[in-house]
Amino acid sequence: MPEPHKKPRVIAVANQKGGVGKTTTAINLAAALAIGGIKVLLIDIDPQGNASTGLGIEHEARNGGSYSLLAGETKLAEAILRTEVENLSIIPAVADLIGADIEFGQQDRREFLLRDALNQGCDADIVLIDCPPGLALLTLNALVAADAILVPLQAEFFALEGISQLMRSVDMVKRNLNPKLTIEGIVLTMTDKRNNLSEQVSNEVRTYFRDKVFETAIPRNIRITEAPSHGIPVLLYDFRSTGAQAYLALAAEFLRRARARKEMA
Repeated sequence: MPEPHKKPRVIAVANQKGGVGKTTTAINLAAALAIGGIKVLLIDIDPQGNASTGLGIEHEARNGGSYSLLAGETKLAEAILRTEVENLSIIPAVADLIGADIEFGQQDRREFLLRDALNQGCDADIVLIDCPPGLALLTLNALVAADAILVPLQAEFFALEGISQLMRSVDMVKRNLNPKLTIEGIVLTMTDKRNNLSEQVSNEVRTYFRDKVFETAIPRNIRITEAPSHGIPVLLYDFRSTGAQAYLALAAEFLRRARARKEMA
């Protein structure tokens, strides 16, 4: 008998607010896990395609990318491209995703397009899905396909207000479409210990969400912002930078939490 398809753990990296370090976290967490020997597939379903650009995937090399996968025009294995990081592959985004709500909105099982595609199986231990900002059909597909959601959260004034809206959406998806969906955790991004407001917001988030918040926070770091223009993660751009070391620490904590979850199961 043929071997059953491998079932990786699927994590949606999502926040309805833009500019919070979501794509940066998806790229660099994926790279840090891959450098540690974990086979990672990053799926870019953001029409802006920043995760694809940040991993050096030229537009002409993307073919139909994740759009063709959702449309059923491409098999999962055919959509996967290798990156410069060993153990890290990507399904890139293309601009056609901009019309996803209109194009796929009337289809049967429109919320399950990505889950159905992932059910084809892939040779990965972890799948990370970089979602667009907002809670429209593409993000909904990611939440329905995912085992858990990872929320990058900028330490700024409107953080708690925005995340409460996201958590209500997660509860809705869990009740109606994906009962297994859990909160993988919240990652504080763009933190600055010299900024009193940043510290105050970080403390409030930790008080409210407690152990859902990763101990590792990602600081503001110029190397993190420079790396995408070179088409590589910060770990390849400047391994010794505080940003790269923070993402390595985040990956290590991510794996520790995964081990603890298995031991408790």
